[in-house]
Amino acid sequence: MFATGLDNPRGLKFGPDGDLYVAEGGAGGTASTVGQCDQVPPPVGPYTGGMTARISKLSPDGTTRTTVADQLPSSQTAPAAGGFVSGVADVAFIGDTLYAILAGAGCSHGLAGTVNAVLRVNGDGTVTQVADLSTFQQQNPVANPDPDDFEPEGTWYSMVAVRGNLYAIEPNHGEFDKITRDGTVRRVADMSAIPWVGPTALAYHHGVFYTGNLSPFPIVPSAAGVFRITPSGNVEKVVSGLTAVLGVAFRNGRIYVLETTTASGPPTPGTGQVLRVARSRALETIAEGLTFPTAMTFGPDGQLYVSNYGFGFGPGQGQVVRIEVAPASD
Repeated sequence: MFATGLDNPRGLKFGPDGDLYVAEGGAGGTASTVGQCDQVPPPVGPYTGGMTARISKLSPDGTTRTTVADQLPSSQTAPAAGGFVSGVADVAFIGDTLYAILAGAGCSHGLAGTVNAVLRVNGDGTVTQVADLSTFQQQNPVANPDPDDFEPEGTWYSMVAVRGNLYAIEPNHGEFDKITRDGTVRRVADMSAIPWVGPTALAYHHGVFYTGNLSPFPIVPSAAGVFRITPSGNVEKVVSGLTAVLGVAFRNGRIYVLETTTASGPPTPGTGQVLRVARSRALETIAEGLTFPTAMTFGPDGQLYVSNYGFGFGPGQGQVVRIEVAPASD
């Protein structure tokens, strides 16, 4: 165990100061916008929300948690869908500047007057909106949206910084976009035509992006994979046989994959695991027994840090676990 006391922890990145920054989904809320705008269809919607999400940083030994920014939009699905919470989905650094991406905002998520957005986090804990992603998605629909669980303002999941720009992926619509620091948004790849991919995790390695996918619910083991996306938007599946992928990372040229649940059917506690992909594309189990992990990153120490108890739990129950990773043998 590295740290506890988190609220639905999601994406995490080490900052230039050596601290670990954690995006937290928050605790949702009771605000509703039914009758005010298009809602997510049942049983997932309608959502309710509140301003309960935050960004935390953890000291290098994990013993101290400091709030970096709080009172950010957080929303939760309808009780029939488990009341799962979304808020701040991920964080990334460009130089010394921290950026965050929201997944739990917008009228369709029960929070009138807010939008899913990329935010710049200021030194005093305030935030400045860089790009309005809700409006971008509404004005630039993907080619093949899924009407059964369509979320008008999306559920952004993962974000990385590359050469002074931000890149983000959104599973509900199935899109991968570039966001500049002046707020310009451009679609790099429309993945909505690939049979229910739901791209989630995002990583960048040697000039190319990689994303893992969730695949349909209920969970079908081995139905997910890892996809390679070139900067020009070409998409190719490079790893198969995975299940409900929510994390992708690279170390010494190897792909590491985080599976949030691996049993057939609904998400099952205690079945999350980390796998390493060998050169032969064989899968090696690195760690198992995780409960609804949601993201991972390698630390300066070469070890893996994973957000655990990342969805479906009350405030303060989330964790970050540290996993010691032995060198690959192949």
